[in-house]
Amino acid sequence: MYQLDETVYFYAFALLPILWVGYLWVSNWKKKTQATFSSSPLLDVLSPNRSRFKPFLKLIIVSLGLSCFIIALVNPKIGTQLETVKREGVDIVFAIDVSKSMLAEDIAPNRLEKAKRLVSALLNDLASDRVGIIAYAAQAVPQLPITTDYSAAKMFLQALNTDMLSSQGTAIDAAIDLAATFFDDEEQTNRVVFILSDGEDHSEEGTIDAAQRANALGIKIFTLGVGSEKGSPIPIKRNGVVERYKKDENDEVVITKRNATVLESIASSTDAAYLDGNDTQAVLSFVREELKQMEKKEFEAKKFVSYKDRFQSFLIAGFLLFLMDVFLLETSTKWVERLNLFNEKETSSQ
Repeated sequence: MYQLDETVYFYAFALLPILWVGYLWVSNWKKKTQATFSSSPLLDVLSPNRSRFKPFLKLIIVSLGLSCFIIALVNPKIGTQLETVKREGVDIVFAIDVSKSMLAEDIAPNRLEKAKRLVSALLNDLASDRVGIIAYAAQAVPQLPITTDYSAAKMFLQALNTDMLSSQGTAIDAAIDLAATFFDDEEQTNRVVFILSDGEDHSEEGTIDAAQRANALGIKIFTLGVGSEKGSPIPIKRNGVVERYKKDENDEVVITKRNATVLESIASSTDAAYLDGNDTQAVLSFVREELKQMEKKEFEAKKFVSYKDRFQSFLIAGFLLFLMDVFLLETSTKWVERLNLFNEKETSSQ
């Protein structure tokens, strides 16, 4: 694991092309200036120890030294040790409805996107609680087990869509039963489930039974309703353009409505509350106060915390390279001359 402190300094690498262009310009200028005073054979006689390789070598050394200084400014850190840290919080599972009715656009941009944004806002408001994610339609599937990694939670959250489950419908009872399996710690004093849905449930009796089973396990279920009671048709799009609207067996356009009654019944079965998910700020304020009042439990979390600065090595390397440039003269070196890298012998013989 690694992290970079000041990535803005990477822009300093733009100095390297400027350095190389400047070197080429100066080299070309020197050649033209020397040509006005003497011919090339005469210049070889006047400066027999002149090296054609050293100036280019010095340019490479300076470039490497400058690169080392830039990386030192960025300050790369490497976490080499996985440590266990103590945190206090509650376990929260988000069960998100991904049935086709969540595509209705009675709340912008649509019900599912509104639900995802609401969960993301709640994650931003959490501090040390553990979270999990479930997606459900006619069946429920786990997306993310209980974790303290909010970044991973947001990544899985954004991947949710109405095409991820082939069987359509809304089985909230399956989501509740699956959420109950996420809480594997018998000592956990507070277990919370947030159900985000439009409330169109196709198994209402089973849903209340599932909520009562969850209540017996000490689980509180808060329900967040998205959509409007007036309802809206379900658009079927291709490449972002509405082609048609979903119809029933009688070829009538389906109007999906938010069913707050079902969601209220679920919440009341666990002594929790139903909230209007369309009002993000109201939900955030309520959840914030509710979590404050809940008793927190201490648990362990694994985390890379021993990040060590690594800029020292690059700083030392940069100084050594610049020191090498200072002591590296532009006169020819015997063993390099013997290699005849630039055909110097043939040129001088002519």
